[in-house]
Amino acid sequence: MATLLRKVWESVSTHSSSTSHSPLQLTSSSATSSDSSLGPCFDSIPLDILLQILRLVGPKDAIKLGCVSRAWRSLVSDNLLWIYFLQYYEGHDDPWDSVFFAELNLRSGYPLQTFPSRTGELSFMRIYGQRAQVPGSVIIDGGSGYCKFGWSKYACPSGRSATFLEFGNIESPMYARLRHFFGTIYSRMQVKPSTQPIVLSIPICHYDDTDSAKASRRQLKDAIHTVLFDMNVPAVCAVNQATLALFAARRTSGIVVNIGFQVTSVVPILNGKVTRKVGVEVIGLGALKLTGYLKELMQQNNINFESLYTVRTLKENLCYVAADYKTELLKDTRASMEVPAVGWFTLSKERFQTGEILFQPRIGGVCAMGLHQAVALCMDHCHAAELTCDDTWFKTIVLSGGTACLPGLAERLEKELHETLSPSLANGLRVIPPPHGPDTAWFGAKFISNLSTFPGTWCIRKKQFRRKSRANIMW
Repeated sequence: MATLLRKVWESVSTHSSSTSHSPLQLTSSSATSSDSSLGPCFDSIPLDILLQILRLVGPKDAIKLGCVSRAWRSLVSDNLLWIYFLQYYEGHDDPWDSVFFAELNLRSGYPLQTFPSRTGELSFMRIYGQRAQVPGSVIIDGGSGYCKFGWSKYACPSGRSATFLEFGNIESPMYARLRHFFGTIYSRMQVKPSTQPIVLSIPICHYDDTDSAKASRRQLKDAIHTVLFDMNVPAVCAVNQATLALFAARRTSGIVVNIGFQVTSVVPILNGKVTRKVGVEVIGLGALKLTGYLKELMQQNNINFESLYTVRTLKENLCYVAADYKTELLKDTRASMEVPAVGWFTLSKERFQTGEILFQPRIGGVCAMGLHQAVALCMDHCHAAELTCDDTWFKTIVLSGGTACLPGLAERLEKELHETLSPSLANGLRVIPPPHGPDTAWFGAKFISNLSTFPGTWCIRKKQFRRKSRANIMW
């Protein structure tokens, strides 16, 4: 590789010296000739071969070659070359389609602005360099049941904890609980809060568009920022889980079905913002209810267990959602697994009966709408609101949350929606399983924190927060 680079330098140097007698005697024509030439050894090589050579030399040496002449600079700045570097070179482990989505749709912050001419307005050479210089940030996905945390430069979260355990005494003031929560996470990550920005996902709550709900959201938001800035965090980006899950699916508009610890929320999002005026549907069952229902089924069938940990492990590994509940009842669905340090367990119909309460809550003793009914209602509201001339934005449904990873759930929900909705609303409908499993919101936050423009307008800093406590932060 060093020999190849030396050859390029020698070729260009020889050509440059042959077209000028001295720096003071350099004519306009000779300068143009030198700038437009790659050198005698390279002018005759086809462009696609030269780009293949540049791929081999790598981004650092390619940048050096771009300093040789205008011709080399033009060649090196080719977008396809830097797309290749973004895809395959160390330090940029995000999939290319995720990088492209983020840089195209998220780089400007809120309000989201998509580049109309797509790649034509983006210099991926500049983006590569900017992404390499973006400081690492701490990402905390504060889920309603479990918290995932880690570095933005890592391939996945580096640690997990049960969120409610970190909030301390439920009767303590909000500030004290949040301080304890963030202090515990920073301690586990072994990092000082003052060293990196933080990207935080927050469970969507206070669902209504009423003044009291707005005040409650603002109060929680201000409490979070106050705690983090008191801990000397340099910059804070706080975005709700549903929006981050949508970003992780490489979408800016759609409906996110977030199956949380205690409730399931159906959240319409347009251009990255929750459309609360349309309405957020809430179903009073979540992961905890499914675990509890599996526990009841196991007890009814005399399957002994020692703790809810065992039940939850069985739910996560053996349970699924049936495409057709009545047909599944006629099948032999027995399956076994060994729970570490506990023993072997065999489940049969419990495997699909557990997830069925999402569609038939009454069999689990819950008086609520089925999941498909809540999503259909949300879609009806979106259609009636006529928020945009594009009537397809709400036909993409993204599932989020650990329980949403149950095999067969996306397919069953799509099937039920086609049977429930009118043909015009059902046309073009698509249900997407959690793109990154239970860590989907964390990856959505990673998209933001690795942007070439981060922290940019995504974050608020201490001075900004103090100067304008009601800053327009995405919630």
